[in-house]
Amino acid sequence: MKELKYVITDPQGVHARPAGMLVKAVKGFESEIQMIKDGRAVNCKGVMGVMSLGVKKGEEVTLTFNGADEDAAMEAIGKFMQENL
Repeated sequence: MKELKYVITDPQGVHARPAGMLVKAVKGFESEIQMIKDGRAVNCKGVMGVMSLGVKKGEEVTLTFNGADEDAAMEAIGKFMQENL
């Protein structure tokens, strides 16, 4: 299992558009990918789950990657987060 911590820089936090883009990016991987905030974990393959965390600018989230392609997933999603959130 791999883990990535990221502080949200988007002024609007994790809102509908980037949440939908994240879900689309995550669905390309076999690995189970979760986003964790304040001890609450959600599956990143569902937009409602991601948005339900209510992540705002300046807050830290932890992304976990568990599966056969976890290394590639962590690299790609880490880049996605930097470019979009």
